[in-house]
Amino acid sequence: MSMSIDSMFVHKMWNDYEISKMVEGGVPFPMLSDAGVETRGRFIIDPDCIIQGYEVLTPAVGRNVDESLREIQAFQLVRESQGTQATPSGWRPGKMTLKPGPELVGNVWKVWKTSMAFD
Repeated sequence: MSMSIDSMFVHKMWNDYEISKMVEGGVPFPMLSDAGVETRGRFIIDPDCIIQGYEVLTPAVGRNVDESLREIQAFQLVRESQGTQATPSGWRPGKMTLKPGPELVGNVWKVWKTSMAFD
């Protein structure tokens, strides 16, 4: 099965005028259309090829490059610390990080409140 933003009419043209000339009988699987609704996405993939984050938005909502860069910096910090540090919501380079562990459970708000006092 495949899916694309192209309409079923574009799929038919592609099948009839391209694929059917290369593959007898045309496309050998169902082709779905999402009615031309385009979405844009970004994926943050680490050096081990593991997806660490993703976002998918419709065209009516703009993307924020600064937020993408902030997230990449946060993922890099966590990776470099080998998991001994975590970043709170809205973290920026140079700001306070969190130390994951049982003592943090239920107390993130306290650390967050303290870190906000220094902003």
